[in-house]
Amino acid sequence: MIAFLIKRLMHALVVMFVISVISFAIQSNLGDPIQQMVGQSVPESERAELREELGLNDPFLVQYARFAVNAVQGDFGYSYFFNEPTTDVILRHLPATLELVIATTLIIVLLSVPIGVYCAIRPRSALSRLFMSVSIVGISIPVFLTAIMLIQIFAIGVDFSPFPADTGWGQWINGALSTEGGMPSYGRGNDLTHLFGTWDSNFFSLEGLTYLVLPSLSLASIMLPLFIRLIRAEMLEVLQSEYVKFATAKGISRKRIYFVHALKNTMLPVITVGGVQLGTMVAYTILTETVFQWPGMGLMFLEAIQRSDIPLIVTYLMIVGLIFVITNTLVDLIYGLVNPTVKLTGKPA
Repeated sequence: MIAFLIKRLMHALVVMFVISVISFAIQSNLGDPIQQMVGQSVPESERAELREELGLNDPFLVQYARFAVNAVQGDFGYSYFFNEPTTDVILRHLPATLELVIATTLIIVLLSVPIGVYCAIRPRSALSRLFMSVSIVGISIPVFLTAIMLIQIFAIGVDFSPFPADTGWGQWINGALSTEGGMPSYGRGNDLTHLFGTWDSNFFSLEGLTYLVLPSLSLASIMLPLFIRLIRAEMLEVLQSEYVKFATAKGISRKRIYFVHALKNTMLPVITVGGVQLGTMVAYTILTETVFQWPGMGLMFLEAIQRSDIPLIVTYLMIVGLIFVITNTLVDLIYGLVNPTVKLTGKPA
């Protein structure tokens, strides 16, 4: 275990180094930060002085070396726009993104496991076919389009009246197909519960939870179909294995076979894929947060690009890379706990 953690720590250092180098290499294509920091009336001489003060005229290697030395000491620089340490800006926006990811993960887990298992146990049923058809559509629709559709249906409302309104049955169907809207779809709301530091949570009030519903459903729409289909495929394969047939021959109840023996082995590859997708979900929050104006790291990152706030962009990319590394490490540890025959050091058991 110790050897595994040391190895992962070395991998993390390499990943952070590569991300930082790539981020600095593309900074010249992100625009001129001085133009975003000062007004049009500021003379060129003052702009040149500010550029020299910020070290933007130094060669790339000099700028990167200066950043690397400071980063090792925990100093990732100052945001050009906010004029404060980039880590403070990140920590102010991180709780919103983490809560959105947590809510989305809960939706995915609570829905994908029972639906995927059901589709494997009853693959020919009409409901299973419906789930599979809907999952194909869900994978095909981009996140931002799903977000816009959810806003239109549940926030703005839809008046859909294809049937004659002067009849009772027509009026009832029109009412069933129409929505009044009214759900919040902008920001996090005002009823937040302060936990500690910069963390204000939506989870501890009914109003706060309502603000989470549409963004988390939108973010879950791209991952949920993938996990349903993955769990179904793995479960079907496990149900065809010899040990399941042997357990059936011994007279073990079908419920125990499905939810104890088969489901445990089904979840092993799902955990592996889930760890990667959880990190990817942080990246997908950029689109979701933009549509819903959710004040998280994704929206902050896009605004930093528009302002050419290079220190903040680099810090964001490194934080996201670190989240990927930590997530994959935790997944490997959980995989080892679920399946003790797996050796985390890579040596044969």
